[in-house]
Amino acid sequence: MSAEPSKSAIVTGGSRGIGQAIAKRLAADGFAIVVNYAGNVAKAQETVAAIESAGGKAIAIQGDVGNPDDVAALFARAKQAFGRIDVVVNSAGVMLMAPIAASSLGDFDQVITTNLRGAFLVLAQAAANLGPGGRIIALSTSVIAKSFPAYGPYIASKAGVEGLVRVLANELRGRGITVNAVAPGPVGTELFLNGKSPEQIDQLAKLAPLERLGTPDDIANVVSFLAGPDGGWVNAQVLRANGGFA
Repeated sequence: MSAEPSKSAIVTGGSRGIGQAIAKRLAADGFAIVVNYAGNVAKAQETVAAIESAGGKAIAIQGDVGNPDDVAALFARAKQAFGRIDVVVNSAGVMLMAPIAASSLGDFDQVITTNLRGAFLVLAQAAANLGPGGRIIALSTSVIAKSFPAYGPYIASKAGVEGLVRVLANELRGRGITVNAVAPGPVGTELFLNGKSPEQIDQLAKLAPLERLGTPDDIANVVSFLAGPDGGWVNAQVLRANGGFA
């Protein structure tokens, strides 16, 4: 890889789990990476160090995707660091379990702020900053198809993200920029595994015909396809990368 990469990618939520795997994969694909993170600087620096040790180039930028000033600053600093932005992956997200009840409004607002407002702000900045050949990729979820109890806020937020993706693809008509979503099924991340018993994890793993949990790399591979030369004719789509889960 050259010392000065000719293309760069922003990965929000890039400090851990799926976002970290995406950041590392896109770095291996030749992108200089901006690792956005909400608060855990140590995890973000861990991602940067892993990319640099593999010969890639990366920087970490803190910012809350739900805050318009933070998102604007993220894009400005990315351009300042690498001169251009070619790919934007919005992987930042939270998952809070809560029933559809008046008492859950606080949890609902928190999920919507990060997952849906955050996606709106990141997609808006991506639309304003990318040029021809740019790729915008948002993370959704395959659990939309399941309608499990207590997933209301999360499913509502991600269904909204899928709507934004399709609309933005149309708004960018004629500019040569693709906009897609990747919707993972259950993936064996720390976020997913936390609080679940081995029996629950095994049960969820068996739901897909391939009878295993996804890995962060499974999702990163799909993002790599959409961000790379072979994904250029895929636009306004939701790719459900889930082993047949839904």
